[in-house]
Amino acid sequence: MTATDTATLLEDAADRIADISRPDLQIMLRRAALRLRNASAVSMDDDVEEVLRDLAGEFGLTRNDTIRFIVREWMAKNTYLPVDMLDKDGDVDGNR
Repeated sequence: MTATDTATLLEDAADRIADISRPDLQIMLRRAALRLRNASAVSMDDDVEEVLRDLAGEFGLTRNDTIRFIVREWMAKNTYLPVDMLDKDGDVDGNR
């Protein structure tokens, strides 16, 4: 279940609180608590935090989205993730 699904279930339960069963509400609240408990932020050294803030501003992303972007790019460049394959006989003119 994704965070969006959990949030939607909680919002729906809040809208119809009188209709939702106690066990269902307990399950949703436990899932939400588990997500919150496991959503700790990655802490960085002060110099890295400063660069992350600057990059996030340049990219127009949040700090966490910037970290995701950097990690994904690093993994792709180091072939931990699949890369786009180009046809060796094709004419790309600098494009994919």
